[in-house]
Amino acid sequence: MKPSFAFLLLMLGAVMNVQPAREKASLLYPYGPDQHDHKNPKLDDGSSKKLSLSVPFTFYSKEYQKLYVRYHNHVKVLTTCDRAPREVAATSGLTWGLSQVNNNGVISFDTRVNQYTPDPFPLADGRSFVAPYWGDVDNVRGGDVYYRETTDPTLLTRITKNINEYFPRIPFTATWAFVATWDHVAYYGSTSDKGNTFQATLTTDTKTSFIILNYWDIQWTTGEASGGDSETGLGGTPAHAGFNSGDETNFYNIPGSQTEAIINITKTSNVNVPGRWVFQVDEFKVTGVPTEVPKVADSNNCW
Repeated sequence: MKPSFAFLLLMLGAVMNVQPAREKASLLYPYGPDQHDHKNPKLDDGSSKKLSLSVPFTFYSKEYQKLYVRYHNHVKVLTTCDRAPREVAATSGLTWGLSQVNNNGVISFDTRVNQYTPDPFPLADGRSFVAPYWGDVDNVRGGDVYYRETTDPTLLTRITKNINEYFPRIPFTATWAFVATWDHVAYYGSTSDKGNTFQATLTTDTKTSFIILNYWDIQWTTGEASGGDSETGLGGTPAHAGFNSGDETNFYNIPGSQTEAIINITKTSNVNVPGRWVFQVDEFKVTGVPTEVPKVADSNNCW
């Protein structure tokens, strides 16, 4: 029996909707124990040793120095201090610091970011941070949060190639990177096995700084304490992705932030690579941003 015309159309539509398969390593930079990453503890109240960076990282025209990281499941505490560049340069033996890798999808500068439900940018309290995916992560229920500082030549070559491709008019050769990865992390109150995998990479040549945000797999938007559904991880106040300078004026929200459409961030980009957003952040500049907010995922894309 020959297939019907309607059946052939249905099959053709199914084939056309199939997206090319990607390898995980093609989007995410290497991470995990094999890369000698540090890992955030799976504790409601744990602490890490003080971290120091070997080079300055400039964010919104400001350099940051010294840090220590303390982790709590819902409150991640950090203190940092910064000095004027001239004063720091005159101090011998000084190491430079990033801020904090928060379990809840934030890398903060200069001050703590306590809450698990995201606030809209700009923030009125002066906090300065990058939010790869600010939501209520619970790594006790599932997943891991990794981070490392690196000058690995292979990785720096790959990052340099990427930045030169996306920003061909800006001379750049990466000399340092900081890679933070949230690997299949669960949401607070979860009764499912859903997990999100995303990554933030900070890189510099000591003068120009970039942040690369990679989104490999996003399955939930909201923890239960933020009004989300415990079974689906949807609803309530969804996650936020973007940058906040801390001066109440300069900020950027990635399209779809704090809406249900943020679950489709794996399909959006400002550099024509689905799931990747890249920004120059020493003097923050936004380029190549799509003009449309991503569409809300249908049921086949949510889980």
